[in-house]
Parts: sequence; C-alpha cells; structure tokens
Amino acid sequence: MHSRSLSSYFATERSRSRLVSLLVALALAMGAPKLYAQVRIAVVDMQRALLETNEGRRAKAQLKKLFEARQEQLNARQETLKRMLEDIQKQKNVVAREALEKRMNEYQAEFVKLQQSYNEYQQELAQKEAELTKGILVNLQGVVAHIGDSGEYDAIFDQGAVVWSRTQYDITGQVIREYNTAHPAAAPAPTGGADAGAARPTTPAARPTTPAARPAAPAGPHPRTN
Repeated sequence: MHSRSLSSYFATERSRSRLVSLLVALALAMGAPKLYAQVRIAVVDMQRALLETNEGRRAKAQLKKLFEARQEQLNARQETLKRMLEDIQKQKNVVAREALEKRMNEYQAEFVKLQQSYNEYQQELAQKEAELTKGILVNLQGVVAHIGDSGEYDAIFDQGAVVWSRTQYDITGQVIREYNTAHPAAAPAPTGGADAGAARPTTPAARPTTPAARPAAPAGPHPRTN
C-alpha cells in the first residue's frame, strides 16, 4: 500500500475530525441540553505531540540526516554539471560543431539523470517519513484513547479540527508526557527544546515543503549554446 506523507495524513484526519466534532456537538446540544453543559472536553495538537515526543524527535533527526546526505549528493552532481557546461561554453568557438553537439548531448543526458535522482530522493524521503511516523501516530492515538477511557474527559478533539478553544482544554503536554512514559525511546532524544525538535531540515537551496524538507531541485532550464 502506498504510504501517505504526514501532511496528507493530517489533512485527511482533520477533515474527518471536523465532521465528527460537528456531529457530536449537534447531538449533545439537541438531544441533551442539560447534559451538554456538564460534558468535559479536551483538545490535543497531534502534530505537535508527534514532533515533541522522544520518538518523534528521533524520527526527525533521522530524516534530517537522510535529507542532508541526499542534498550533498545533489549539490556535488550539480557542481559537476556546472563545470561541464562552463567547459562547453569555453570551447564552443574552438571545437567542431559535431564535437560540441556531442558534449552538449552528454550534458543533457546527465541533467536528466540528475532530475530523476531528485525525484527519487523526494519519494525516498516521503516513504522514510511515513515509515518512521506511522507507529508513533498509532501509539499517540492509543495514549489519547487511554486518557479518554480514564473517565476524565467525555470527548477529545484534534486541535487542527477546532476553530478555537480555551488553553485550559489543551492536554497536548499531558499526552506527550504519558507517551514518553508508555513508549520510552531506545536512546536519548536530540536536545535543543521543543522548537528544535519541530524544526525542518533546510538548506539555502532547498525547496520549502510540508511537512519535511526535500532536496533542492537541480537548476534549470537547460542552458543553450549558440
């Protein structure tokens, strides 16, 4: 089965949560108005919880390492192509036309290979992201269900599906703590605080994407010779 990216997962889940939230609210308001005032609800930011659990931080560190390795490979190949093109430009008025065309065809072929590698790296990162986060998401849902089953709350909603709520209803911190207790990480999570754990790997040339950075695309369009 094709793995969906984390952003696609949250987009789908939030749409589903909005519908569920509306149906629950209507049922409570119309069917039991007195009970509605006594219902205890909570919200949890599932994406933040994913990024700030110890396992989530480790997954992000692994993705960043893979991203940087692939970006380094692309940068090296782009630099090789740049030098190759510069050499062609220098020789265009010196070598025979047939030889120049041959060099240009070689350059174009290498450029196409680089574009293919870029697309393959994007797919690899997306698949790795899904692989690393799938289990964490399942465990997060289990922790939230456990908190709900404890009887403390009647309903728990994803923060992404809630337009507004009081901060006192946010139990994201509790979910993160209980997750780390129930699912201890195999090794210490990267340090640097919540913001560092949530940061996406980037480089000056990287194309911004969500939820994880992707290798920078090879420069284009193809240079032409006269």
